[in-house]
Amino acid sequence: MNYYMIKARAWLQGLKSEKGQNTVEYLLMLTVVVGVVLAAGVLLKKFMPTLFGQIQGMISGAAGDLGR
Repeated sequence: MNYYMIKARAWLQGLKSEKGQNTVEYLLMLTVVVGVVLAAGVLLKKFMPTLFGQIQGMISGAAGDLGR
């Protein structure tokens, strides 16, 4: 091989970068986190009205006790 072919080969090997791989890994992690949060939201959706009703009842009961 001559000098220029060696330089060209070294330059092409330098183009192989792992920056794109890191980006893909972070995007995959973000996708998993968003999926878990959405799944938890869907599962908790049916329990939230009951929970808020209980909290409202506790606040009303405590406010009623203060008025006596």
